[in-house]
Amino acid sequence: MTEDPRVAAARRRRERLERAERADPEDTAQRGSTPTGWSELERAAIVETALQQAIRQGQFDDLPGAGKPIPGLDAPYDPEWWIKQKIEREQLTGLGPPALTLRVEHAQMEARLDALASETEVRDTLEDFNHRVVEARRQLQGGPPVVTPTHDVEADVAAWRERRAQRAAAEAAQQQAAEPPARRRSWWRRRG
Repeated sequence: MTEDPRVAAARRRRERLERAERADPEDTAQRGSTPTGWSELERAAIVETALQQAIRQGQFDDLPGAGKPIPGLDAPYDPEWWIKQKIEREQLTGLGPPALTLRVEHAQMEARLDALASETEVRDTLEDFNHRVVEARRQLQGGPPVVTPTHDVEADVAAWRERRAQRAAAEAAQQQAAEPPARRRSWWRRRG
């Protein structure tokens, strides 16, 4: 089992300090302060004073996550934790092995095509998708196998036309239903 990197770093720092003290104990005792001129006790007192003032001023009140456990504290250390949190927080998509991204794109293809305005755009989108599927099958980068099927461009364009015609008919029927009926003129106005 490997050692936690944080524990290993702390151990190396401690060993480096012990070697420095063994090398020249008089020099360390004479200095007794940091390069800024303050001893460690003075620095600790300054930091403690600043913290106490901030607490009294209420600068730590109502912080996000106050009173809640720190998420992932008991999980093993992951060096890529920050990128995983960024992906979750920003809800980024399109990241990952091609096999998975192409599956997701395949599942959403009909809705994506319906958002397009022209047949040329639909054809270009389908041809681009098919090209990326074929290229992903050729690459041997590891990960799950690419089992996403390619699209039949002509069949998908015909289905897109049909869905578009159905939407247009439904919108026309909705408009007719929404229009108020023509008002009939009363009999005395028709006489004139």
